[in-house]
Amino acid sequence: MRFTINREVLLRPLQQVAGVVERRQTLPVLANVLLIVEGNELSLTGTDLEVELVAKVILDDSPVPGEITVPARKLMDICKSLNVDTDITFQLEDQKLIVKSGRSRFSLSTLPAGEFPNLEDGPSAIEFNIEQNDLKRLISKTAFAMAQQDVRYYLNGMLLELKDHFFRTVATDGHRLALCEAKLPGEFPETQVIVPRKGVLELLRLFGEDGEKVTITIGTNHIKARSSELVFTSKLVDGKFPDYDRVVPKGGQITLVGNRAELKQSFSRAAILSNEKYRGVRIQLSDGNMKIVANNPEQEEAEEEVSVDYTGHELEIGFNVGYLLEVLTVIEEDNVRISLSDTNSSALVESAEDSDSIYVVMPMRI
Repeated sequence: MRFTINREVLLRPLQQVAGVVERRQTLPVLANVLLIVEGNELSLTGTDLEVELVAKVILDDSPVPGEITVPARKLMDICKSLNVDTDITFQLEDQKLIVKSGRSRFSLSTLPAGEFPNLEDGPSAIEFNIEQNDLKRLISKTAFAMAQQDVRYYLNGMLLELKDHFFRTVATDGHRLALCEAKLPGEFPETQVIVPRKGVLELLRLFGEDGEKVTITIGTNHIKARSSELVFTSKLVDGKFPDYDRVVPKGGQITLVGNRAELKQSFSRAAILSNEKYRGVRIQLSDGNMKIVANNPEQEEAEEEVSVDYTGHELEIGFNVGYLLEVLTVIEEDNVRISLSDTNSSALVESAEDSDSIYVVMPMRI
């Protein structure tokens, strides 16, 4: 195997692939990146047995085909340390990968390509196209609500659902829920799959904000996302996601509308003196006014008052201020609507304008 490539052309796909590779591995080969030269194309593959990423680069010279695996982090660090816009030559000699650039020469240990695991993706059932910026928006607006290391393992990921011409992403940790949707052309069978946390975060990292299409393929035990440069595969979580529709409050009689930025700033200030463990704040509503009160064990107190569009009886309810702030961060519109049924009900938070996302936050006793 032998090929020459410009440092700038190689560095970005190498960084993307190395991002999938875990630092601590049970199998030595999993710390490596698989390099395959075939025709005039170089493919780089990284995996941790849960997710797999393949990046492809076109080579300009006349490469010698071959395949080998080399330590991902060391190769990336070498390429990053070389001078900008230089050419790098790779050559396999006596099971060592020789990397040359200018007057620099490195000899890297290798493991046979045959030892590199292939993520079995099984048969594919559904395929559709979506713009990268739409995919990024769907994931970024809901990913924060995923659970972390919950014993209910199916919550440590994100539900992807195809239903009624819509593609939905849903995440919950049992205390709050986030849902975002986009309309798709065409008709698809009703489908629900759960993507593990790492797969969700990799999709968010890899696919950008441009209008290029990404092809999503959903199989019985895997999901694949393909663009012109990348092929990403993730195993699916084998479990049943909660019926999220039952969690979304319907017909809350108590409704208030406020300025998102003003609410966010007030909650942020009140949070400074909230209990560090429970992060609770009390919200007191009266005509045209929201009062936010936070206390902590040191007997310190914060009070904030915000003008809101609210008419009704006085009401007090407690929430985790961190959950409210995360929702107000991902909503982009100027005004938000909060709907409640009573002091013990979950709050439905959404944009006051037309929106493609809704958020549910459970109350807490303070």
